[in-house]
Amino acid sequence: MNLAHLISRWRRADVGQLLRGLAAFGGAEVATRLIRILSVVVIARQVSPTIMGVAALALSLFEVVRVLANAGIGQRIIAESEDQLAATCNTAHRLFWFWCCGVSLIQLALAALLHFLGMGEIAAMLAVLSGVYLFMPAGLVQVFLLMRGGCFGIIARITATQAIADQLLTLIFVLLWPSAWAIVLPKLVTAPLWLLLVRRAKAWRPVPASGLTPWRSFLGFAAGVLISELVNVARTQLDKLLVGALFGVQALGIYYFSFNAGLGITTSFITALGQVLFPYISAATSASSRACRCRQGLWLGLGAFLPVLVLQVGLAPWYVPLVFGEQWRGAAPLVSVLALGAVPMIFAAVASAWLRAHNRPAVEALLNSIATAAALGGLTLFAGLGLMAAAWAYVAGLALALIPASIHLLSGREGIATLADFQRVSA
Repeated sequence: MNLAHLISRWRRADVGQLLRGLAAFGGAEVATRLIRILSVVVIARQVSPTIMGVAALALSLFEVVRVLANAGIGQRIIAESEDQLAATCNTAHRLFWFWCCGVSLIQLALAALLHFLGMGEIAAMLAVLSGVYLFMPAGLVQVFLLMRGGCFGIIARITATQAIADQLLTLIFVLLWPSAWAIVLPKLVTAPLWLLLVRRAKAWRPVPASGLTPWRSFLGFAAGVLISELVNVARTQLDKLLVGALFGVQALGIYYFSFNAGLGITTSFITALGQVLFPYISAATSASSRACRCRQGLWLGLGAFLPVLVLQVGLAPWYVPLVFGEQWRGAAPLVSVLALGAVPMIFAAVASAWLRAHNRPAVEALLNSIATAAALGGLTLFAGLGLMAAAWAYVAGLALALIPASIHLLSGREGIATLADFQRVSA
């Protein structure tokens, strides 16, 4: 397979849809990050570290609980056949209400526990933020229909609009009322804005005449996706707890900064690759077309991110002190190491999209569980050699678990290619 033939096949498969989706998410992410940087600068000057810590703890707990809302219900809408779509949407709409109300109750229960433990202010914030889940069910079917239709530009604009509104409201609230509540409340205030934008972008109402899809048919898919999401959150949160326990608070601060300045910069873009690729693969009408689209996603991901990653790793000693301040110069090597974690995540994003498109979320959950165990296990085992060695072990665990497994999954009879095919194409 030569390069000209590969490009010809890509053109026939409408790779433009994939490129437009990634470009839309990328542009929205850049705009959001610029506003977020401004917000962080202002917040840091207006509130004390104690206030920041209270808000961070409340929002961290909120983010952990919110993962439960990613139950995989909507993925069935994307992958469903056209003749069953209306019935599936009807059932998904009901399940969204049931599930989101349940997640809201879980967060209220957590708030009650924190209040009992004497953390009254954080408990009150969590109780207020539980209202976010009550706005979600009325717009989630519309979101997944937009994804099914490849309307990623619209989704990216809605996401960016909500995020920018969140940051701007935070700026205003902090200036008027310097407190943890000023940082937390915008998360609830912008939820109605998201719902309004989604419902304006996609008109949908339940169609009773179409009936319902049996709710049990959602269970296997939803369980696999939910486990994958929970495991991913565990991988991105528990490493911080382990570093704090093994090295102390000061080292945790250095690691937290390095993680966000390294791997954190590319994570959102890699997540967007998976979000765009899943409906792109699902929309294909034949096995060969799906394989071609999956190949496009992997090569596009590697082609887009690897040059950026090389620059990020190589230039860290220069841009870290320049952008973040001279006090962070010593963290530059750690930033470079953790940034390398983006490589296995590219393979994992493509493999996850492939598995979801083929209704195999249980395999995705297993893959992510193994990767999480390998990364956190490596970090713990090599902690005795220092923070840098622990970070290398974390990244190596991800790479050893995700890259070979992803290539194996994608090289099956219906997969994208064998390793030899990769070598022939690149030759």
